Amino acid sequence: MSMTQQATPAVGTPPAPGPKQSDGRTRQRPLALRLLARPEVGVFLGAVAVLVFFLFAAPPVRDGSSMANILYQSSTIGIMALPVALLMIGGEFDLSAGVAVITSALTASMLSYQLTMNIWVGVIVALLVSLAIGAFNGWLLVKTGLPSFLVTLGTFLILQGVNLAITKLVTGNVATDDISDMDGFTQAQKLFASTFTVGGVNVKITVVWWLAFAALATWVLLRTKYGNWIFAVGGNKDSARAVGVPVTFTKISLFMLVGFGAWFVGMHQLFSFNTVQSGEGVGQELIYIAAAVIGGCLLTGGYGSAIGPVFGAFMFGMVQQGIVYAGWNPDWFKAFLGVMLLGAVLINLWVQRTATRR
Repeated sequence: MSMTQQATPAVGTPPAPGPKQSDGRTRQRPLALRLLARPEVGVFLGAVAVLVFFLFAAPPVRDGSSMANILYQSSTIGIMALPVALLMIGGEFDLSAGVAVITSALTASMLSYQLTMNIWVGVIVALLVSLAIGAFNGWLLVKTGLPSFLVTLGTFLILQGVNLAITKLVTGNVATDDISDMDGFTQAQKLFASTFTVGGVNVKITVVWWLAFAALATWVLLRTKYGNWIFAVGGNKDSARAVGVPVTFTKISLFMLVGFGAWFVGMHQLFSFNTVQSGEGVGQELIYIAAAVIGGCLLTGGYGSAIGPVFGAFMFGMVQQGIVYAGWNPDWFKAFLGVMLLGAVLINLWVQRTATRR
């Protein structure tokens, strides 16, 4: 009789647990680097630095009324900087934004005054005109494929000439007539240019509108499908179209948002001063774009936030009024802004490289 031997499997002991190996792809980056990756962090730190600087360099800044004035100056820039920033995230920019503000104000003023109509008729028509200008810019961009620089530069020149020529033709002057005694003026002024008191300090209503628009824009960017579309078309419009993003609608609507911002700021100027100078607005488009760039938006599109331009506009308002409160020559304002813009671009570049470095 033969015997067969059956082998039994060897029972081994599991290896002792050791530290988990990482190939670097799943490594958690430090919190500081993750914060630096946010587009608004750099400008926030810059805004704090500018504020602290002027608190020491210009003691009047410490007064509540002075700070309210700074916030007011910031809001008039910031309201327009928000839609301009959204447009830049979408990969485009608008050189006609500054003169479009004046076009809106001129339309509302002259239409109401010359036709002796209720001021709200002029306000509504001005809104339609501003939205139409934005839609035209977006439509021409999409249909021709031309860069937004060329399209909006043409619109800028057209509006600049039309503002001056039509105002002289209608009023015989370079400014519109005073509309403060017209029907509906008081109600419109309350909406666009009123003042309220907080702790004994007078605050302009534009500050409230500015912060409200910023909160709404942030929600749109981070919590809605439309916000995803903006980032998608700014990153790569062909890839966005391939996955079903309505590129044409998104581009045109972003230009129309800039038109809405131009209308709102134009109405504020009109109801603050009761009249409008037709030659104003030139150069303001660069301020709006600079506030967005300082706020972390890239000219190449696909990157940015709505909060960053808020701090960018605040820096502009702080510098503009801080120089006055410090008793310096106001001619240095533009030079200071140029330094801020170049510094912000370099800091944003360094932040992005640092944040993405493994």
